[in-house]
Formats: sequence, structure tokens, C-alpha cells
Amino acid sequence: MAQVPQTFFDALAVRTWCGLALEALGRAREEIDAINVYPVADGDTGTNLYLTAESAAAAVEAVFTAYDEGGRPSLADAARAMAHGALIGARGNSGTILAQLLRGMAQVLADDGEASHTDGSGLRLALRRAADSARQAVAHPVEGTVLSVASAAADAAERSTGEGDCGAVARAAYEGARAALAATPGQLVVLERAGVVDAGGRGLVAVLGALVETFTGETPRGVATASVVHTRVDDVSDTTTMAAGDECAEVPGEADGPAFEVIYLLEAEDAAVTRLRTRLDALGDSLVVVGGDGLWNVHVHVDDAGAAVEAGVEAGRPYRIRITHFGVGDVHTRGGERPPRERVQRAVVAVVPGEGLAGLYTEAGATAVLARPGEPPASGELVEAVRRAHAREVVLLPNDADLRHTAAAAAEQARTEGIRVALIPTRSAVQGIAALAVHEPERRFDEDVVSMTSAAGATRYAEVAVAERQSWTLAGICEAGDILGLIDGDVAVIGSDVTAAAETVLDRMLSAGGELVTLVLGDDAPASIADHLEARVREAYLAVDTVVYRGGRQGALLLIGVE
Repeated sequence: MAQVPQTFFDALAVRTWCGLALEALGRAREEIDAINVYPVADGDTGTNLYLTAESAAAAVEAVFTAYDEGGRPSLADAARAMAHGALIGARGNSGTILAQLLRGMAQVLADDGEASHTDGSGLRLALRRAADSARQAVAHPVEGTVLSVASAAADAAERSTGEGDCGAVARAAYEGARAALAATPGQLVVLERAGVVDAGGRGLVAVLGALVETFTGETPRGVATASVVHTRVDDVSDTTTMAAGDECAEVPGEADGPAFEVIYLLEAEDAAVTRLRTRLDALGDSLVVVGGDGLWNVHVHVDDAGAAVEAGVEAGRPYRIRITHFGVGDVHTRGGERPPRERVQRAVVAVVPGEGLAGLYTEAGATAVLARPGEPPASGELVEAVRRAHAREVVLLPNDADLRHTAAAAAEQARTEGIRVALIPTRSAVQGIAALAVHEPERRFDEDVVSMTSAAGATRYAEVAVAERQSWTLAGICEAGDILGLIDGDVAVIGSDVTAAAETVLDRMLSAGGELVTLVLGDDAPASIADHLEARVREAYLAVDTVVYRGGRQGALLLIGVE
């Protein structure tokens, strides 16, 4: 259906653009995923851009919904909502950069909070701020990527004629971006070898095409994703534009790269984020930190996922942490064309309540989805994690009884996409640890699932937490601030001392026997509690081992598992 052109850039134009951009990325998602070879050939750039745009569009819709009873949001309101939605929903390297591009535009569009709209001059400034701020957000900008495409779009917009015509500016930006996209294989050897253009840049061209449609009502001409100008490096002779010795040069994205992608939102001050950039830059690559005004989105590729999260903890308060293991299909090669990423046979996706456990699960090869206290993941987030695992078979560990239905919905959705998913109804992260400990990808899928299910079922679980309010429980009435000991989900102990309550819980669990005690300490647990409980097990229960993990901000003071 044709869109009614928007003469000026106002709140309605922001809403229209977000909707059209989402549609455009939805149509191009699979195509963009297929050409994703830089910085990691993980085949998810189109999906990440779509999810980022979806979050931006949803935030704008929420602003308009608030005005349903009358009136319309200002341009500043809509622009800020678009930027904030993209920031909190940004996925992957490409989505994080898109979020910063939209933030840069919003800074200009919302500069005059009272203005109802802006014209072509304002759009030019917005596109320039977008390109410049995105480049500044990337630790080591590389030409031939979405950054080059964004800069070219801004340059073309500045050269455009028609001072107040947003349509002319948008069209010039689109054509500039389109030409820059076609040139990307000549700037990055990895693209030239694969015979494709940059995937992130392709996504930005789709977004700018939606901007043209917003102001003109016309859909601009399409974009070729294959490189038709540049020949493959394997086939070139000495007469190509490659300099002598380039075949042996280290190409970004070609050498063996880090094993994990770490993304999180971070509440922190500017000075702390400056220090964080330095630390993360030393840990890995593909570092992008976007945002401002106390809220940031951090993206980095590292070998030590735990260290990347710990750096965030030192800088401020990280949450919505997502850690992805690139897996076998992401191993980079030298001296030839990068092979397309193949699905691994089997993967484990687990919901975990704290940063420390996220690192533990990830080091064990699982794809971890962090559940922030009070903010459980939605089924869509679990489906996305299953897709990121990039496996034919997936074992899903919800690690929370309240997530059973959410996880079941995610598993059903993934099955419609051809992925074989087994849901093990783990009710605690310690049951998930037990299941992961016996996981063997080489076994038949059914046998592996049965073994993991048995290990989880043989693990009793408990937690020690602080009561938030007065409540009736099976152990009596608790008051806000009381220490609660819950065994298998039910309150069994009410006390005033954390260590004493934990010891009572542990004794009750071990009264029925056990071979291994797992303790997962939250950030607010007493420093001496682990030593005290280990000593208690050693003195009172023969042949029972104890292992201790640091869970981070996991909600509960302590998680206990007894196998």
C-alpha cells in the first residue's frame, strides 16, 4: 500500500519511517544474513538489524499510543523514543551501530524541543551527526563497512539541492549510500573474496530507502548484494588493484577471532565508560559502545566473556547480558575464501540469573540468556537465542519454573523453523549446571536429552533470599527483610541471619543423602558464607564434595544444589 508522503520531518514521519524501515529489513533479512561475512561470518546481521529496528518502532508506537486520547507527540518525543528503543533493543555489531546512527539523528531532531517539525536542512544535519557519532562509537573504524556507507550518505545529503525538501535530501543520501555500498568489496578483501557487499551497509541502504519512501511515497530502486564490479581474489591476476603482498596480509575478520560475542546494557557515568572502552579494547575486538546520558549498549568480541562482564560491573550496572559462543561454524581461515558458516549439530541454550553464571554456562559451550531479577526473558528472546546457537538440535534449559510456558512457546516456534528442540524443565540454574555437566554432543540426541534430564531431576535445589514484603508461607508468616530459605520452590526456613538460614537449608537437603553440593554466591552474600558451608559439609557429611561459583547479581543471595 502506498504511503502518504511527508513533506517535513515531524513525529508522524518518524513513525512512518520506523514502520517502513522494519518492513524493508523484514523483506531483506534473509538476504542480508546470507552475505554476512564481516566481522564474523555468523549469518545474523539481517536478523540483528531487524530486531533493533523492531524495538525502535515499538518505542515510537508506545509514544503515539500515549496520545490516543488527543494530540500528537512532538518531533523531539518521537525521535527520542526511536533512539531509546533502538538502544535497549540493539542486537549484534550491526544493530548496535544502527542504534547509534538513530541516536545521532535524534540528537539533532530533538535539539529544539518545541519545534513540531524540521526541513531538509535539519535532515542534512541529522544524517551528518548520525554518521559522525557512529564512527566515534567504534573503537577501530574500518572502511568498507556500514560506517563508510553512513558517511557517504551524509556527504551526498550535504551536496543535495532543495534547501527545505526532505525528499530530495533523503533521495540524495540513499543514492550516496547505494554507491558506497557497491564500493565496499574494493575496500575489504574479505568481501571481495566472498563476492558480496557489506551486510551492515546493505541494511543501512534499506533503512535509507524507507526514508525516501516516507517523504516521497515512492520505493527507490533495489540494491545488488553480489559484487558485480570486483572479481574474486582467488581468480585475480597481478593486474588487479591489490598491492603486492596483500595475499599474505592480515585481513580484518580473517584471522582466528575471539570465541564469544558479549552484549549488555550498562548504567554508568561517562568517565567510567571511557575507562571501560580502554579495558574492553585490550580484551578483544569489534568493540562498539553506544548511548549516553547514563545508559549505554556495549558490544565486544572476546575470548574471556567473564572478564568482559566484570569490566562492565566495575564501570556501573550491566544488565540484559547476552553472551554468544560463535562455535565451530565461525572459525576463520587464512589464505583462501572463508567457508560459509555451517550449523553445528547440537547446542544448549540456557536462561541464567546472574553474570557469573552466564560466563560459566558460556565457557561450557552453552548460549546463555541472562534473566535480570524482575525482568524474565520473553519467548521471542529465547527464540532469538536458539537461532544464534545455529544448530540443528538444541537443548533448552529455562532454569526457572515460571519460565516453563515461555520456554515451551519458544521451543514450538523454533521447531516451525526446522530446528529440533528438546525442552528440559529445569527449575533452577543449579539443575541446569547438573544437566550441562553430563551433556555429550556426540551421543544420539534422545540419549543426551534423557541423560541431561535425569541429572537435572536428581538435583534438589534451594535458594536463600531476602523477603521483599510480609507474606504467608508454609513455614509461617515472614516480614519484609527476613531471610528466607526455599527448598524446591517452597519456603522452609524463616530467619534473621543469612549463614544460619543457609546452614539449616543445607542440613535439611543433605538429610536425604547426596554426593555433590553446588553453591552459587550472589554479590550480596556474606563473604564468609562459602567457607562456613564448605566446612559444615566436610565435618558432618562424609564423601560429599562441594563446588562454589560466583553468580553475580542473581537476585538470590545464594543458590544451593544437591546431587
